[in-house]
Amino acid sequence: MEKIEKNILMAKRVPPGDKWILVDDPTNKVHLSLTETLEAYFQMTKKPCHFRLAPLNGELYSITTEEVAPPPPKKFNIYGE
Repeated sequence: MEKIEKNILMAKRVPPGDKWILVDDPTNKVHLSLTETLEAYFQMTKKPCHFRLAPLNGELYSITTEEVAPPPPKKFNIYGE
């Protein structure tokens, strides 16, 4: 099994300062710190996760992993069997 890591955008920074808006929040509430943003995300999703910060882009990602089965080996029938 191969593990594939996916980064899912969870929040974007709102200038100036350390203010964030959750992407999936319909109220567009501005959270005043990164810690408050993470807490709001965990309360909304009800599951813990790893996260990745992209500070130059002002984006916060949740990291998920999936296990993918390798494709079956190819079979050749060159002798008509």
